[in-house]
Amino acid sequence: MRFSKTVAALAFAVPAVSAFTAPASRVNNVAKSALNMAGPPYSGPATKPLLDSVEYPHDMNDMTIRDLKQLSNELRWEVLEAVSKTGGHLSSSLGVIELTVALHYVFDMPTDQIIWDVAHQCYPHKMLTGRRHLFGGLRQLGGISGFCKRKESKYDSFGAGHSSTSISVAQGMSIGKSMLNKRTNNCIAVIGDGAITGGMAYEAMNSAGYLQNRMIVVLNDNGQVSLPTGTPSAGGTVPASQLSAYTSNLLVSKPFQDFRDFAKSFNKLLPENIQDVNKRFDEYARGIISGGTLFEELGFYYVGPIDGHDLDNMIPILEKLRDSDSNKPVLLHVKTNKGQGYPPAESASDKMHGVGKFDLGTGVQEKKKASSPSLTSIFADSLIQAATEDRAIVGITAAMPGGTGMDIFGRRFPKRTFDVGIAEQHAVTMAAGMACEGLKPFVSIYSTFMQRAYDQVIHDVAIQNLPVRLIMDRAGVVGNDGPTHHGCYDLAYMACIPNLTIMAPSDEIELRNMMKTCADFDDGPTVLRYPRGNGYGAEKLSELFGYELENGEVPTTGEALPIGKGRIVRKAGGHGVNGDANTRGKSRDDRVAILSIGTRLHDSLIAAGDIEAANPEVGVTVADARFMKPLDEDLIRELVDENSILITIEEGSVGGFGDHVLHFLSHDGLLDSGNLKFRPMVLPDELFEAATQQQQYDMAKLNHPHITELVQGLLNKRMKVPVVEAQAAEQV
Repeated sequence: MRFSKTVAALAFAVPAVSAFTAPASRVNNVAKSALNMAGPPYSGPATKPLLDSVEYPHDMNDMTIRDLKQLSNELRWEVLEAVSKTGGHLSSSLGVIELTVALHYVFDMPTDQIIWDVAHQCYPHKMLTGRRHLFGGLRQLGGISGFCKRKESKYDSFGAGHSSTSISVAQGMSIGKSMLNKRTNNCIAVIGDGAITGGMAYEAMNSAGYLQNRMIVVLNDNGQVSLPTGTPSAGGTVPASQLSAYTSNLLVSKPFQDFRDFAKSFNKLLPENIQDVNKRFDEYARGIISGGTLFEELGFYYVGPIDGHDLDNMIPILEKLRDSDSNKPVLLHVKTNKGQGYPPAESASDKMHGVGKFDLGTGVQEKKKASSPSLTSIFADSLIQAATEDRAIVGITAAMPGGTGMDIFGRRFPKRTFDVGIAEQHAVTMAAGMACEGLKPFVSIYSTFMQRAYDQVIHDVAIQNLPVRLIMDRAGVVGNDGPTHHGCYDLAYMACIPNLTIMAPSDEIELRNMMKTCADFDDGPTVLRYPRGNGYGAEKLSELFGYELENGEVPTTGEALPIGKGRIVRKAGGHGVNGDANTRGKSRDDRVAILSIGTRLHDSLIAAGDIEAANPEVGVTVADARFMKPLDEDLIRELVDENSILITIEEGSVGGFGDHVLHFLSHDGLLDSGNLKFRPMVLPDELFEAATQQQQYDMAKLNHPHITELVQGLLNKRMKVPVVEAQAAEQV
């Protein structure tokens, strides 16, 4: 990139320092007035008169600074009370309360545009833009989204569930306003919670500085660049970014800038002839040698750092920037505290980033005791086992150590754990480089975020056939985060790439087996996708899946699987029924096969029992494909040869497993005779809004009643054929 040398030089020129801690007297002013700081139980104001008076931002126009401070206090507690009842992203929103109030007080939405990045910082914004009364349905079916959503409100300038996009969006909006000669051109990108670590943010800054587009980038610097920050890794336990050390140095080497200091340096936005006169004074006043140079070298006018909880200074600075006639892009560096004003969030290791329902007085979250471990923890445990036996194994994540389980691996092998920040492209290509030198990298990234690294998967891994292990957590529907976070597309977008071996476990035993398979396979890249959720536990694995468990316990180690080979899980009649004892499916017309890949095996097995219960003569076989690439062609031929109906089912979009099976059936001539009824069951071509996973499976028609209904319909058609033929003969 054009700016890479500058960025590198500046980053290495700045010594690493300890993270900035603002003086308690300044940072905790709001917190002290908001709650009893002596300890729990914590409680907020009994009434919220100012917040009650605000339906939309223009209702704040006549408020004084004193009013706005009280409004901020009331708003913080409204967020706390709402999220305690529903769960959601808590601490990011608590950290931007004052910033949100200031932005909506100074700027005129929706004429002015404010883009939140990452958009889970948007809860206070939503409450000030007509949606306070809707928070009872936050991230629930039929309720409001946990992210900004354009179709939800005209005040949501841009939808964003991923990150690092806001500067590009603001630049595009600024160009649009300018070219269309719109009266005002205020486009504000609020980028924080680690989003600044994404490469796209630097691409946008490079472009904006070069093109000199009018825009304001608010860098919400809360010290959080991975979730949670502080996971042991090869870089230590500090935030996963050299940029964090850089901005921390700015905060240590320079005091908070107040409006008086800002006014002295404001000539940077004035015409060039005036700038030349005042240049020496400006550099002296702003201490330019000790801070701000990274962003200034990219073409931005740097302001800051300023206290993001100090409305007295923040509002006049924002007003001055708003009223400037300059087209030069501005970066306003704001320091905030994640979880501000709520001690349980401020003190938690993850700052209570994402929470379930919790007790407001203590911060203690409701935790449902799971009957079996999460699949994420099983992945982490399996990786630890493999790494214990093989020193070449390393783990990589992109700012999601907690979500992917890489934090568990990091505590065991910190020097073999690499958190690269929000940089999925870099993670995949770095892994390719590691593989070139003989390491065995496991790159654990949510399915939805792996989309950001698609070119790297093709160009840097697959084309060179490098043994990189791509582990995609959160495959399929994910529940309350909604369409930005579903892992619906990976089977389709990965299966079309040559050289990939793609597998999907149906249960926790298969996950361990596939982890072992990935660890042992060195002949090319592997892809393992698994869903959000927990294992099934010994009882269900034994009774429904037919496992013969030693001592009734779920195995804690995996066994490598033969590549590209599936398995028959249930034969006609159910587990334990075979040979002459099976009275079902005596003819091929009475036999049905369900071929599942991944999570839908559970419901396929339930459906098989339901179908047989309703049809005494019908026999249903259920198979687990295990691998999407390579397909188990022999298994498919066997199922087609023995059954008149073949159903494939997957938790993925059109273009995935079912389409690849259909492609094989067609080219192998297995459809030529016309005696096979084939139906693929996939996620429909639509976006699934926030709901529980079970509700989303119902919406997608991928649960066992839907499988039963589909098969029953095909069986009924078969049974009605002789009647139709008889009626036709009578008419002749």
